[in-house]
Amino acid sequence: MPRTGSITMSLPPFAGATRRLILANVAAFFGFALLGWISQPLQTVVGGHLMLEPWAVVHGELWQLVTYSFLQTGILGPVFAMLTLWFTGSLLEGSYGSRWMYELYFSSVIGGAVVATALSFTHLFGLNPKAAAIGPYGGIFGLLIAIAMLFGDQEFLLWFVLRVKAKYMVAIYILIAIAVLLKSSDNFTALLQLSGALCGFLYVKFAPRRGMAFGVTERYFGIRNGYYRWKRRRAARKFEVYMRKQNRVVHFDQDGRYIDPDEARKDPNDRKWMN
Repeated sequence: MPRTGSITMSLPPFAGATRRLILANVAAFFGFALLGWISQPLQTVVGGHLMLEPWAVVHGELWQLVTYSFLQTGILGPVFAMLTLWFTGSLLEGSYGSRWMYELYFSSVIGGAVVATALSFTHLFGLNPKAAAIGPYGGIFGLLIAIAMLFGDQEFLLWFVLRVKAKYMVAIYILIAIAVLLKSSDNFTALLQLSGALCGFLYVKFAPRRGMAFGVTERYFGIRNGYYRWKRRRAARKFEVYMRKQNRVVHFDQDGRYIDPDEARKDPNDRKWMN
C-alpha cells in the first residue's frame, strides 16, 4: 500500500478494472478447483491446454498466451498475487485510467508469454520448451515495473511490515526472479515474470499517454478525415472546371470550402453594418 506520510492500514479502492481482474482470477480459481472436485482427470486435461507451454503454443494453442494468467494453485500464492494486483492496479488505475491499466496488464501478460516462449527454445539457463507455467505474475510484474517508473519514490508497506520506496521494492522482486531463473528448477516461471516486466517497461516507455487503443483510434480518424478532405478538394476542383465551361468562375479555399464572392469583397474594416 502506497504511503508518503504516516503509516495507516487503510486499503486502496476496490473498483474498476482492478476489481474486474481480481474477480475474474478468483472465479477462475474456484471454477478450476470445482472442476478438480468433479473430475481430477478432466481437470488435468483442461489445465494442460490452458497453462502456458511453449511447445504447445508454437503448435497452435495460441490461447495459452492469455489463459495461463488465470490459472493458479495453492492458497497463499493466489492470495498474495491478488493483494499485489489490488495495491498496484488501484494506484495505476487511479492515475491513468482503466483502459490504460488494462492495456498495460495484458500487454505484460501476452508480451511476456511471447518473449518467454521464444527464449525457451534457446535452452539458455536450462530452459525447456516443454516446461509449463501458470499464474498472473507476468501481468503483475508489468504493473510493478510501471509503479517503479512512474511512482519510484512512493513508499509502500512491503508484506505489510517493511516501509520501502517503490523502486527498491520492485528491485527486490526482480532480483528474486533473477535468482530463481539462475538457480531454481522453476526457471520458466521466473523467465515469464521477467519477460512481463520487460513488456511493462516497453509499454510505459513507448505507448501513448492515453493508451494504445486511443492512439490507434486517433490515428484512424486522422487518416479518415484526411481522406474526406482530399475528396472534398478534388470535388471542388472538378466543380471549378465545370463552371468555367459554363462561363462562370467560382472559387474554393484550400480545404474545398466554397468562397462567397460577396463575402470576399467585403472590407473587414467596414463597420457600417453595426448599429
